[in-house]
Amino acid sequence: MGRGDGRDRQVTVGPVDDTGATKLHVDMDAFYASVELLDHPELRGRPAIVGHASGRSVVSSATYEARLAGVRSAMPVAQALRLCPDAVVLEPHFDKYAHYSAQVVGILSDVTPLVEQVSIDEAFLDVAGAVRLLGSPSSMGAGIRRRVFAETGLTCSVGVAATKFMAKLASTKAKPDGMLVIPATETLAFLHPLPIGALWGVGPSTQETLHRYGLRTVADVASTPLDVLRRWVGDASGVRLHELANGVDPRGVEPESREKSIGHEQTFEHDVTDASMLRRELLRLSGQVAARLRAHGLTARTVALKLRYADFRTISRSRTLTEPTNVGRRVYEEAASLLDAVLQPSDAIRLLGVRAEQLVPGGANAPVLWDPDEDWRDAENAIDRVAARFGAGAVTSAALVGTEPRRVGDTANAKVLREREEPR
Repeated sequence: MGRGDGRDRQVTVGPVDDTGATKLHVDMDAFYASVELLDHPELRGRPAIVGHASGRSVVSSATYEARLAGVRSAMPVAQALRLCPDAVVLEPHFDKYAHYSAQVVGILSDVTPLVEQVSIDEAFLDVAGAVRLLGSPSSMGAGIRRRVFAETGLTCSVGVAATKFMAKLASTKAKPDGMLVIPATETLAFLHPLPIGALWGVGPSTQETLHRYGLRTVADVASTPLDVLRRWVGDASGVRLHELANGVDPRGVEPESREKSIGHEQTFEHDVTDASMLRRELLRLSGQVAARLRAHGLTARTVALKLRYADFRTISRSRTLTEPTNVGRRVYEEAASLLDAVLQPSDAIRLLGVRAEQLVPGGANAPVLWDPDEDWRDAENAIDRVAARFGAGAVTSAALVGTEPRRVGDTANAKVLREREEPR
């Protein structure tokens, strides 16, 4: 909806009728960059980029000063520095981000138990049940902002509205360090002038389709008959867009959030053509994925492989297992089999990734008479215990000792089931 640099910022000033606006969306401002600046206060007010100082690294986060120069997340760092030569590049520290994320969620949980964390830096709250005790939704939003800053030194933006979708739009509009309240009675007045790209689910392809039919604003979508929309963009998308465009979003705040998938991927400093080196990297990534599965008490029914070639062509392959697993060796064997099926001797690989999908609780699968992974399972559980005491990497596979490809930062990612419902 906005440019993401704060130039079209809109905030609520003074009293406002927030009756019925009981959904809050709390979004940390430039989260990774803001956390890094806690250790580098001398850089406040200057453009800064979080990423690795490498030609192939991408921007994880950027301060608003850098964003004003056109820097965006997921942009190559080299391109970001061309746009903003004065920017300082800061190495990421994901352990710090997890620490502050947990601290913020703790603050939100003091307001209401109905907190739905949708990513490391944002969450929805339903405060309807807290109004009698803590006051109006807008006063709770203001209190959250004050407390987050007082206890962490970080700022957040808050959207207050009658639905999750509108609360998300409001927090985006309020960035950085602001709060916007959209009264329930003014939902359509706020929503309808916006471009159709503001609607969740309208990506470039859908936007192009709707533009082709003359639809430019949310109001245009709202006034289009449902059967026409379904014919243009499909049944499910047509219904969803018609509802959102008319201010309808029945989704509630769901505190319990299960991970949809867990993955690790690696971008190499130089393209890799050595198949044995790729397999070693695959073993490392598979072990990390399995360790995270065990830490969350989950197993995976599907193992997926991701390859990005030197020409940026990207493919994914997956395989569903007979029995769910959280054993790294099993994940590796399945991923290696997928790799062998597609890898050609002349291939140059830029990025390699492993993902565990179709996750289920660790004890959900029925017991089997014979467990082919029993020995590996015992060994990996022992490694988990060592890692818990002495730190990750204290024990590793012998196959991983020795020459390794130069890497541009390992990227861990976990998708939350309901994350796909939220506009990003």
